[in-house]
Amino acid sequence: MNNSEPLIEEVRESSPAVFSIRTAEIAVSLALAIGSLILMWDNYKLGAGWGPYGPEAGYFPIRLAAIVFIASIVVFIHAIRDNDQTPFIEVAQAKLVAVILLPLLLFVFTISYLGIYVASTLFIAAFMVFLGKFPIWKAALVSICLMGFFFFIFEIQFMVPLPKGPLENWLGY
Repeated sequence: MNNSEPLIEEVRESSPAVFSIRTAEIAVSLALAIGSLILMWDNYKLGAGWGPYGPEAGYFPIRLAAIVFIASIVVFIHAIRDNDQTPFIEVAQAKLVAVILLPLLLFVFTISYLGIYVASTLFIAAFMVFLGKFPIWKAALVSICLMGFFFFIFEIQFMVPLPKGPLENWLGY
């Protein structure tokens, strides 16, 4: 590297933090602890002991959930004790994540109404136009051809039923 080139850290401007590493560690450890408690309870109801023919259905999952619970408690204590206030994610970084996450959530939501093929066509075309800055005609051509190919592969060749919407129903699939 040339010494006259600035480091990435020097070029990037910092923005206000959304939350700190401590907050992220506490939130994740609590989410994992709650999830593991739910899993332990469900596997206990399922049967987590040793039956006459060997381990019951919840025998191994309850032990794995207990290990995750203990690990989440360790992370929680570590986060409280260390009190790391370093930014976990800054506002500028959160905006970059939101640019991908929000359309993805909309895509997942629209699959149940439009079907996977139409929703995927719109999703790919929107990303090509808005993020890739492709012309609309190229985005439409690529997304329609790609989803047409996937429709042929999954529905006709492999006969795998994927979620369909009104367009596929209208076409008789």
